[in-house]
Amino acid sequence: MSHRPTVLVRTGVLATALFIPLTLAACSSGSKADTAAAGTSTTMSAAASDSSSATASTTAAGTMPFGSACSAVPATGAGSFDGMSTAPVGTAASANPVLETLVAAVTAAGLGDTLNSAPALTVFAPADSAFAKVPAATLKALLADPKGDLTKILTYHVIAGKLSPEQLAGTHKTLNGADVTVAGSGNSFTVGAGKANVVCGNVQTANATVYIIDSVLMPPAK
Repeated sequence: MSHRPTVLVRTGVLATALFIPLTLAACSSGSKADTAAAGTSTTMSAAASDSSSATASTTAAGTMPFGSACSAVPATGAGSFDGMSTAPVGTAASANPVLETLVAAVTAAGLGDTLNSAPALTVFAPADSAFAKVPAATLKALLADPKGDLTKILTYHVIAGKLSPEQLAGTHKTLNGADVTVAGSGNSFTVGAGKANVVCGNVQTANATVYIIDSVLMPPAK
């Protein structure tokens, strides 16, 4: 896979991505998502890593990624914690086999450049298993109109500014324009009304802090 999220999405990946719930059709498609991203940049140090462990990468603050799904992240290469820390978030995600379905959706919506060029973001990234939880229904229609509801759904997973685990709990405005609430502390967090669980948190990329989650977040109906 190319390290750019704007590459053509393979038919096989899109076929596995037909999972957004029928209830997403209720989302309004009238307004465009706010793609302005702001926030203070943080300086990242080179991660200290044991190549035999997928969870041995450290951030500038000296804390490690946490969560049960971190073991699925490659130990080495561009999709590893160290590899992702040197690339902007869209490119970093495209190198991670845990996030293939999300990358397919981001590419279809044309949001890769927006994510890569933002100075600082927090991204709740649904793992492939998150998309597999919901029945195949509306994504086919969403992909046919990616600038509508698909963009609103994806931007609901993004917050301007990099949030550390200590800053994560609370209510935050997303790039969608709607608020998302995070509950929890330490290494245990839930996100949104559907209570998606953070399964691999505090993953660093060059311009974002990523929290991999086990469910797709549903933006509130307007």
